[in-house]
Amino acid sequence: MTPPNFPNNVGLLSTPRYLAGGASVGNYDNFNLATHTGDNLDAVAHNRELLVTHFELPNMPKWLNQTHSNICLDANSHDCEGDAVITCEKGVVCAVMTADCLPIFASNQSGTQVGIAHAGWQGILNGVIESFITRFDERDLLVHFGAAICAKNLEIGEEVFKQFITKDEKLNMAFTQKGGKYHLDIYQAARIILNDLGVKKITGGDQCTVEQEQDYFSYRRDGANSGRMAHLIWID
Repeated sequence: MTPPNFPNNVGLLSTPRYLAGGASVGNYDNFNLATHTGDNLDAVAHNRELLVTHFELPNMPKWLNQTHSNICLDANSHDCEGDAVITCEKGVVCAVMTADCLPIFASNQSGTQVGIAHAGWQGILNGVIESFITRFDERDLLVHFGAAICAKNLEIGEEVFKQFITKDEKLNMAFTQKGGKYHLDIYQAARIILNDLGVKKITGGDQCTVEQEQDYFSYRRDGANSGRMAHLIWID
């Protein structure tokens, strides 16, 4: 699944919830790729090997310890704690995992620099999009949104809404209010920030992880023991 506007030499993949041969069971059924949610670790290891062989990846992805930070790593870094990763090297697979948060794929026009960011509402507030995009050598980037929770299902409190508009008053456009609660369109919030950074070529943003149960894991729908999808990008 590579968006048509991305360079032909860039590989891009969001994994499905189900894959023939997947080993996870229960809430993790059946292609969970995360080790931190309580799934059987042997099943996860099997799924990660299946990921590489089934999708013919050039290498095992660099897996991150994601903390909703604003840390963007180079894929060759020995560090693994962060929420975005970039590379200029062929065959290096950048990855994040999600179960409602927004995965943001990015590539320069020539396909010589690519990356992926994990942008939940906390990460957006912490500045992960800004730190991710500013690591690229140019701003005329191609961006694609993977599947995330839609506004209908992303209810937050007034205190979080205030943090967003304190960050940038324009982010008010990403909210709708219902009673004392606010609903955040995480896709729109990301677009506003990306546009301010000079990124205009954006695709995706029409999926909902909560509602499309057969396709996606969802933390809000299934709780802490939800599995995780992986979102991968690399240069062939």
